[in-house]
Amino acid sequence: MTATSGSSLVAIETAADVVRARFSRTPEVAIVLGTGLGGLASVIESPVVVEYGEIPGFPLSTVESHAGRLLCGTLAGKCVIAMQGRFHRYEGYSLPQVTFPVRVLRALGARTLVVSNACGGMHPLWNAGDLMLIADHINLLGDNPLVGANDDRLGPRFPDMSAPYDAGLRALARDEARRQGVTLREGTYLAVAGPNLETRAEYRMLRAVGGDVVGMSTVPEVIVAVHGGMQVLGISIITDLCLPDALEPASLEKIIGVAARAEPHLTSLVTGVLERM
Repeated sequence: MTATSGSSLVAIETAADVVRARFSRTPEVAIVLGTGLGGLASVIESPVVVEYGEIPGFPLSTVESHAGRLLCGTLAGKCVIAMQGRFHRYEGYSLPQVTFPVRVLRALGARTLVVSNACGGMHPLWNAGDLMLIADHINLLGDNPLVGANDDRLGPRFPDMSAPYDAGLRALARDEARRQGVTLREGTYLAVAGPNLETRAEYRMLRAVGGDVVGMSTVPEVIVAVHGGMQVLGISIITDLCLPDALEPASLEKIIGVAARAEPHLTSLVTGVLERM
């Protein structure tokens, strides 16, 4: 991979052609399913499955609960491609590798990206299992997927990030959550490199700089999506509470369990938003 705004256009088109050979429709929406959130895939109609290992340039998922495949089909009347499993910097991948699939999904025609994740909640009034609509983010990964030479065919050298999460989609999500009676918080997602969870002092710092939730993904994908001109909707599931003065040990098993219990609300909300788009 060369350029950096994700990777070379040749590599992107080579990967996209492999997907097109299996699924000829043009997706309207791309969906990224995070840790413990693969259940939404079960409601995609007539899915065509493309394993990541079959797509040139795609990394391989190494994290538990990340299946590592594309699901191409129909959801809420929209043609969608869902990533059942994403990639993280802590797995040893560079951010251009992490975001390469977003480039491919954009090349396939998707204009909207829906990103989901499991995260730790730092807001003292929110609960584990709550959904949070991402209004903004803070990048503390120490890196950016756009570093390096820019290919203007993929996006501008200096993309504007004043509103990375589309206001219209957020309004739809808030309205749909009210209609369904689903608790939907709204706040700022803060991305760190991981893979360890944070110390009490680190949680105090991250809260102080403006984070409502903290996680290890999402921000690179959103940066590349905005660079490519996509509209973005982001929804987090708060899977554990990161309150320094009442901090309890967390484990991947507990995180996945909370995500699984909250996932039907996420599926219902995303489906409702897609129906109304």
